[in-house]
Amino acid sequence: MRWSEHAPAPPALPVPDGALWIFAYGSLMWDPGFPTEAIAPAEIEGYSRAFCVRSRGHRGTPDRPGLVVGLTPGGRCRGLAIKAEERHKASTLEYLWRREMDLADGYAPRRVTALCDDGRRIEALTFVADLDHEAYAGPLSVEETARRIAVAHGDRGSNRSYLERTLAALERLGIRDPGLSALGRAVAALA
Repeated sequence: MRWSEHAPAPPALPVPDGALWIFAYGSLMWDPGFPTEAIAPAEIEGYSRAFCVRSRGHRGTPDRPGLVVGLTPGGRCRGLAIKAEERHKASTLEYLWRREMDLADGYAPRRVTALCDDGRRIEALTFVADLDHEAYAGPLSVEETARRIAVAHGDRGSNRSYLERTLAALERLGIRDPGLSALGRAVAALA
């Protein structure tokens, strides 16, 4: 799925006033899919990254769902603050709605304050795991998460590839995520 300039408006999203900033913590870091104007390493408080959202299309099937990253309550999460090109703000919002809400499902849009490495505080839109949605897998052990990721494959590729690309993006940014690193090792051991 790619950004489209001609698309209907999405339902109301909790979009901050002014520029459209997105806090990316998973695949949006390495595949935003929309025109960007600026990208800055950033951190948010109150959420942690976890493979906790079932994917029955992109990275799995209805019979063998994969797992993708979501934000769960508690802790801190490092990622990227991505500024969408101003002239494409409306179409970027529609694209994000389709990508994170219509097609991926299992997410809830939230406004967050991202603290950039350069000291700026940016109001941003992000998508957190919807703990009340059937796609929320709940807290799983590293072993169970690894077993699911190792075998799942969907229309956008293998679940393992999704994990590896997320880990590579974190490494490029100098972000340490011991939980995801342990998960990467566990999936590699099953291959």
